[in-house]
This record gives sequence, C-alpha cells and structure tokens, in this order.
Amino acid sequence: MCCTHSFDEVKNEPLSPPISLDGIKGMKFFDPHVHMTSRTTDDYQAMADAGVVALIEPAFWLGQPRTGIDTFRDYYASLIGWERFRSSQFGIKHYCTIGLNSREANNEALAEQVMEILPLFIYKEGVVGIGEIGFDDQTPAEEKYYRAQLELAKEAGLPVQIHTPHRDKKGGTKRSMDIALEHGLDPRMVIVDHNNEETVKDVLDRGFWAAFTIYPFTKMGNERMVEIAKQYGSDRIMINSAADWGISDPLAVPKTAALMKLRGISDADIELITYGNAITAFAQSGQIDEADFATAGSTIDQSQKFEGNTILRGGQQLRIDKSSIIIG
Repeated sequence: MCCTHSFDEVKNEPLSPPISLDGIKGMKFFDPHVHMTSRTTDDYQAMADAGVVALIEPAFWLGQPRTGIDTFRDYYASLIGWERFRSSQFGIKHYCTIGLNSREANNEALAEQVMEILPLFIYKEGVVGIGEIGFDDQTPAEEKYYRAQLELAKEAGLPVQIHTPHRDKKGGTKRSMDIALEHGLDPRMVIVDHNNEETVKDVLDRGFWAAFTIYPFTKMGNERMVEIAKQYGSDRIMINSAADWGISDPLAVPKTAALMKLRGISDADIELITYGNAITAFAQSGQIDEADFATAGSTIDQSQKFEGNTILRGGQQLRIDKSSIIIG
C-alpha cells in the first residue's frame, strides 16, 4: 500500500546523490518493510551484497484491485512460499506480515471473505505480524477492518504493522494509535510506519515503535532521516525502504546507514536503527531467531527447487560473479 501517494505528502526531496557504501562494509541490515514480490532477483543480489541479511514483506495493494478471494489466497500463499524461497536463494532471511490492506478494505463484500481466510495464514512459519493495516482515506470501512485485525493480532499474540495514511497523516496516525490503545494493545507490540517530522514525537511519547520509510520524492528522504536520528536518537526507531512497484530503492536502508555514518551518528545508533530495533520489535512474534541470519548465506544452493521451480530460468547457470548483473 506504499504507492498511493497524494500531493499532501510529497516533499519534492529525492534521495541524496549517490553515496559510497564503503564506510558500512561489514555491517548487517534488516529491512522491515519491503515488497519483494515487485522486485527482481538482481535486487535481491544487490541487497545481499550491501549487507541486508533479513527482511519483512508486508501484504499490500498490488496496484489494481483484486477481484476475488482466490487472488488474496494465492497472494498470501506466495508470501510464505515462493517469495520466502526466492529470498533464501540469495542468503536473505525472509519474513512477512499478513493482513487486509486499508485500500482494499473498502470493498466490504470481498473484505469479509478475506477476514475469513486470514487465520489460515497468520500462524504459518515466517509470519511475524499482522500488516500492513490501518488507514488510507480514513473511511468507516477501513476503521471496521482495522479494528477487526487488531483483535486478530491480540488473539494470535502477533505484532501489528500500521500503514499511516498519505493524506492527513498527523490526524490518521493519532487515530490509528488511539484505536490500538482502545483495543488494549501494548504500544510495544505496534509498529507505526511511514512516519515524518509531524508524527514522530507523538508516536514515541506514547510508547509505540516509530518506523520511517526512505522513499524517493515522498515519505522520508535520507537527509531528513539523519536529522531525525540526531534529534531523537535510536530508541524505538527503525527505517525501511518499502520498495515496491513504484519508483523506489531496495538499497535505501544501507544507503541511509552510510549517510548517517558520514554525518557522525554512532555505529551503535546506526545498528539499532537499521538492524537491531526491527529484530526486537518483530521477534515478539516468536518467529525470529537472529542466529538464522548467520547461516542463511552459507547454505545457498540456487539449484534447489520450490514446487518444481528454481530461480534459474531456461537452463541458466549459477551466478558466480556476484559483482556482475550478468548470469554467468
């Protein structure tokens, strides 16, 4: 649901000019919000080479409305199946959050059917939360299904990943938190995403996790993110790329880490913002073991198959030179 932008949110600030990643070599990164279904295998390779060892893929809107319940069923199955496998072929541990996104909650007839199948998926291996859910246009239907999914998260003991709206972000963020508290959720079980300068203080003051999306021309630029890190520190703050089918950058997390280091932010704070805090927040699901990251890259076998299919198309050979985008 990351590409439904409005001009209310656009800051006309792209990512910073190209920045060398040499200063962060050896650092590990966790991208807790990236839509890899929309990305290529070269993106996976680039992320692995830049130090991304784990990621979370939230269920989201695919760009056009889904028209039947089976389309949701197949999509959720791909997040816990094929995409999890595809990520493993590049040594990256893949997790996901499952939910009915706010935009599609407005199709109530279909939304009711989606709510019926969600329990079939949220208890599967690798599912670390309910998400991304919340508000888009802040309609009564969106609120209805947001509340229903908060109850589902409570029942399952899973963290909640909230999508804050692009229009009236400050009001929508406050409303999202108010409702979560009304349903009795512990703020430390709730990750409020897509924050900006107008929302961060309230989110942190109320005890929630504050996630920031580093996204070209909208949401949060990485220069601005550096200033937020300087002002608020690293407690309960994390960043993500939310890379999807729009103009976006799957390397936004390591690039922002590199800029933070250049701007004098400590390695300890960078580690928390780009790695450790995401683990702490989503490990409350009981699904994340950091030790898994250490072994993921050492067990790559790109000849492996998932339901009879590999990432090697038409007899392609294994990638040997990781610095090349050419399949050798």
